[in-house]
Amino acid sequence: MIKIYGMKTCVHCQAVERQIVGDDRFEFIDIGTYVGNMKEFIRLRDKSPVFDESKAGGYIGIPCFVLEDGTITISPEDVGLLPNSDEEETEEEGDKCSIDGKGC
Repeated sequence: MIKIYGMKTCVHCQAVERQIVGDDRFEFIDIGTYVGNMKEFIRLRDKSPVFDESKAGGYIGIPCFVLEDGTITISPEDVGLLPNSDEEETEEEGDKCSIDGKGC
């Protein structure tokens, strides 16, 4: 099963979550609802170079995908999903989930 770390308040994560409804190949883990989920994600983020660019840009690095073999990616395409939805274009400036308000 592919684990997806994200938040229900992130438009990029929402777009991914809509694509996996009813698909038992995926498990969506909301890092904003339980501190244990956040800790799991932070451990991944702190140790994996996959997040270096996200961290340098002030982004969280979600959605994040952990494949069954332990491979980590932040690209929906790598797991057969579509990238960000059109909602990204319509969201308000304050709706973005990075420190600088530019993205996740």
